[in-house]
Amino acid sequence: MTVIPEATQVEIEAAAFRRLLQHFRERTDVQNIDVMNLAGFCRNCLSKWYRAAADEQGITLSDADARERVYGMPYDEWKTKYQK
Repeated sequence: MTVIPEATQVEIEAAAFRRLLQHFRERTDVQNIDVMNLAGFCRNCLSKWYRAAADEQGITLSDADARERVYGMPYDEWKTKYQK
């Protein structure tokens, strides 16, 4: 396995996470239940993991704030626009 300096690995992982968020934001046709059924996680899971990671860094985020960071807009707005 290629050795990657830890700081660089964190940057790569962050970039991959940002790309995953972008992909989910672009694929509004894909419902959370579909992702959950196929992959075992969804956008809401990502927001919970995001909130937990922030908490580990001493940053308190509300569920709504974490979801907005994942969805790219307030969750209620996303549900109104895209949830079937």
